[in-house]
Amino acid sequence: MTNSTEISATQQHKSLGIASRSKNPIEEAFPEYAKYKKDDFEVSLYCKHKADMDPKVIKFAFKLAEANVGPYYKTCKLGWQPKIKQNELNKNWARYLVAVDTKKKQPVAYAMFRFDLDYGSSVLYCYEMHVEKSSQRKGLGRFMMTALENCARHFGLEKIVLTVLKNNPEGTAFFTSLGYTEDETSPDKADEEDYEILAKKLT
Repeated sequence: MTNSTEISATQQHKSLGIASRSKNPIEEAFPEYAKYKKDDFEVSLYCKHKADMDPKVIKFAFKLAEANVGPYYKTCKLGWQPKIKQNELNKNWARYLVAVDTKKKQPVAYAMFRFDLDYGSSVLYCYEMHVEKSSQRKGLGRFMMTALENCARHFGLEKIVLTVLKNNPEGTAFFTSLGYTEDETSPDKADEEDYEILAKKLT
């Protein structure tokens, strides 16, 4: 007889399989996230696999990450390592949610994520979430994270997981305001790591 734990594990793998096979998971299930507008600020959004991304947008993603979190990395023991970051952004499994300013026709924000099994839990792991400084404080970051959350719920995943540097109080405050808390997989404080893992349970 199959026990509840085995059923849960089976369901998690099934959910991840369905999510992974989806070509444009957000656009297919939630067309309302194709646009965002606040006052005179308006963007269009699209979701693609890394393999389908314009290389210029990947370069934009690197430069934005460097501008937003590079200074924080440089002041902790991890250090800013551009080659490693470029390699991470070019992972074949990566999916991107990109926001493009409809007036400037230029990307202004992106999230990089994947569907994964993390310590036995089915998750949407958000590796990067960045908004250009000129486009911040307009609700776009919150809108994009909500899109990811609804996407994860749609596929029956258990939670969204992400990493934030401890010396980045603004980043921590942003995710805390969205309901994220320290995950059980986060390093122990005694380990004195420069980062912590936050999560938001969805089921």
